[in-house]
Amino acid sequence: MPESANVEIAHHLHEHTHRTRPWIEIGEAVLLALVAVATAWSGYQSARWDGHEATLYGQASKLRFQANAHETRAGQEQVYDGSTVNAWLQAKLKGDDQVAAAFERRLLPDFRPAFRAWVATDPLHDPRAPAGPMQMPQYRNADLEQANALNARASATFESGTHARENGDDYVRTTVLLATVLFLIAVSQRFQAPRVRTAVLAVALVLLAVALGLVVSYPRL
Repeated sequence: MPESANVEIAHHLHEHTHRTRPWIEIGEAVLLALVAVATAWSGYQSARWDGHEATLYGQASKLRFQANAHETRAGQEQVYDGSTVNAWLQAKLKGDDQVAAAFERRLLPDFRPAFRAWVATDPLHDPRAPAGPMQMPQYRNADLEQANALNARASATFESGTHARENGDDYVRTTVLLATVLFLIAVSQRFQAPRVRTAVLAVALVLLAVALGLVVSYPRL
């Protein structure tokens, strides 16, 4: 075999060895392993946050229904007490104290303190008196207060559901970033030049570091 042919074969073998440096392949394997684990974790967290979002929205809806029930009852109580006060006023204006006392006894317990405070302002003779017991600071309605508390809880729960959705979206975006890293690793294997291959892997490594940093910073379930 001619000496020039041996030199050419040796040159090709050297190029092949140079092109397939072991540390590049090891680096690719490590990156692929990290991407696989990070992608699985990100997808898992995204799914959990989606489920948590649905649970919170369901709880918020339930609280809204409960609040509506209390608001309806509170409205009915207000109508009843308002009608009773009107009947009391008519009896008082007619001078029928016995009938007025009967209507007063029919007032709901929570309403009576406000009614008594209102009567103390002499509404039948003092034009500056409040229009009715419901305008008095002593007025309380347990169902209305319960409805307000439930609505506040519903709003807070709904807001938590919105945050859960945002957290799930963050994990989805990170999963897309990890898919980009995976794409770069696959592309790098198409290049034979070690420098080009290393450069592409370096970009993939930077993006992977960013993705891992984001995953670590996100809240977890």
